[in-house]
Order: sequence, then structure tokens, then C-alpha cells
Amino acid sequence: MNIPGYLEALIRELSRLPGIGPKSASRLAFHILKMNIDDVRRLSGAIIDTKTHVTTCPVCGGIAEGGNCAICVDAARERGVLCVVENAKDVLTIEKTGEYRGLYHVLTGVISPLDGIGPEDLNIKPLVQRCAGGAVKEIIIATNPTIEGDATGLYLAKLLKPLGVRVMRIAHGLPVGSDLEFADSVTIAKSITGRVEL
Repeated sequence: MNIPGYLEALIRELSRLPGIGPKSASRLAFHILKMNIDDVRRLSGAIIDTKTHVTTCPVCGGIAEGGNCAICVDAARERGVLCVVENAKDVLTIEKTGEYRGLYHVLTGVISPLDGIGPEDLNIKPLVQRCAGGAVKEIIIATNPTIEGDATGLYLAKLLKPLGVRVMRIAHGLPVGSDLEFADSVTIAKSITGRVEL
């Protein structure tokens, strides 16, 4: 069967998304084809609006809609505690637990020499600057429980402890090798509560 060029292009673009293989892309494309034009316009508009208006928070590296993110400007947050995560989506995962009331810092990855990612490739320098001011008393390392996540945590501990900051690691209630994104809220909450010092 010859697939129309436009449909083939849509399937190809959808299959470029993470976790979407050719079969899933094909199912999505045919679903979009069945949608009414107003629903398609809303979907495409939401994608364009998100890409146009959602930016990176200049303070923590999380997501924001222009300027600082809602967490960084929230005066009710505990300003002396920073939770350090790999990616902005990890902030949303931890926020869903409702257990953590401090601030965040997004590294944008982990140290991974095999992938050519060193400390200079991550958002570490601004973290050190935030801690050097003296307002931050505790860091909670919440990188994924992988070899790279643990190595990054140890690297940060060596860097930040001389600044008089207490460096903690979330408890490994999370299975080794898993991602925060896929953990349930109770497990993440217990990991934050049972954090250990590095």
C-alpha cells in the first residue's frame, strides 16, 4: 500500500519522539487523521506555544514561562535547601509528592566520561555560586541511582562540602538503574525523607 506523502511525513516526525516507535507513530498519525480540524489546531497550537513560551529558569535551570520559575519566586519555599536533579522533568516528579518544600537546581545531565560529558558540560558552576553565598545550608542530591548519577553526586559533594554546605543523597528507595520519572510519589517521598549524607 502506498502511503500518502503527508501521512508518511507525519509518521516519520512522530517516530522521532522518544519512546515512539514506528507502530506507535503510525497509530498516532491515524488518530490525528481522524481528529476534527479544531482539535488538530489546538494540539499543534499547544506544541508551538510550549516551544515558543516555555524557557529555562535563569536561577535553577528548571522550566519557566519567561523569567524565573514559579518555584524560585515562591516566598514560602525553604530557601536554605536545594534539591539537585538531572533534568527539569525530575522537578515535576518530586513536586508531585507534595513532600519537598525547598528549591531546586537542574544539572541538565550527569557526568558520563563514556558519553563525553564532563563537569564543565553541566550546570554545576551556577550551583557552586548559589552555595558560595552562604544562604544554602543543605544540598539534596537526587540524581538517578545509576553509576553516573552516583559519580556526579560524589563529585558535587567534594566540590560543595568545603563551602560549609551539608550534602545529602536521597535514600535508595528507588531501584538502581531506574529513572525518577517512572517512580511513584510514595517511593520518591520516602527517598527524600530518608536521605543520607555524602
